[in-house]
Amino acid sequence: MIKINTMRYLIYILFFLGINNAFAAKVDTVETVSASMNKKIKAVIITPDDYTSGKDFPVLYLLHGYSGNYSNWPQKTAISQLADRYQMMVVCPDGGFGSWYLDSPVDKSWKYETYVTKELIGWVDKTYHTIKNRTGRAITGLSMGGHGALYLAFRHQDLFGAAGSMSGGVDIRPFPLKWDLAKRLGSYAEHPENWEKNTVINLVNLLTPNSLALAIECGTEDFFYQVNLNLHNLLLERNIPHDFTTRPGAHNWNYWSNAIYYQTQFFARYFEANAKG
Repeated sequence: MIKINTMRYLIYILFFLGINNAFAAKVDTVETVSASMNKKIKAVIITPDDYTSGKDFPVLYLLHGYSGNYSNWPQKTAISQLADRYQMMVVCPDGGFGSWYLDSPVDKSWKYETYVTKELIGWVDKTYHTIKNRTGRAITGLSMGGHGALYLAFRHQDLFGAAGSMSGGVDIRPFPLKWDLAKRLGSYAEHPENWEKNTVINLVNLLTPNSLALAIECGTEDFFYQVNLNLHNLLLERNIPHDFTTRPGAHNWNYWSNAIYYQTQFFARYFEANAKG
């Protein structure tokens, strides 16, 4: 009797695992082309379990941090399971080593704003079953990617309806010698105008109340905590609605692997509300 029960149990487990594998999100690594930079760029594309139904899906663009790459989010977090849970596509592009997701005014070979907003989104919408308007598109990221997400969303509100940031470098000016920023913008001493024009906190003037659904968060032990708090206070002053969350945490994957649960839930609510009209 014990052997029979054990065998039945094993059969049940194998069957259960087979079902889960059959309906799990699909994680693909693809190669995209940037004509503006004349190179190929890798990205991870996550499609939810119901993707083969043929319906159009909302897309979350998820950006990595400085020194990271396109594979970080699927390797280090539960983002593929969250794509299934909320029935959204997730696109994790490679942002290069210290691109800050902008078109560099001093190095014309770095055009990552053009890549994400024109080349990548255009390719994704052409290749996949996506909701091809701003109400079906959101963007977020960590650290450099948090800066990139808000920077791109503030500047391209025609493309994104929602945006977020996790531990984002939302004001780069206090860090003039860090993270290849001077390579992308020139030194702060010689080119202060490049820094002023390309820091997120100085782009708040582009927003009007409810023009973007915003979710911003940062750990209280993070070296970017103060600049995030400053951004939060400025958004309050300008009467820009947003979610601002802080909790104990530093600038690491322990924090981000938890934060992504809150961020995806926020975007799922946004997508659901807009799907209902």
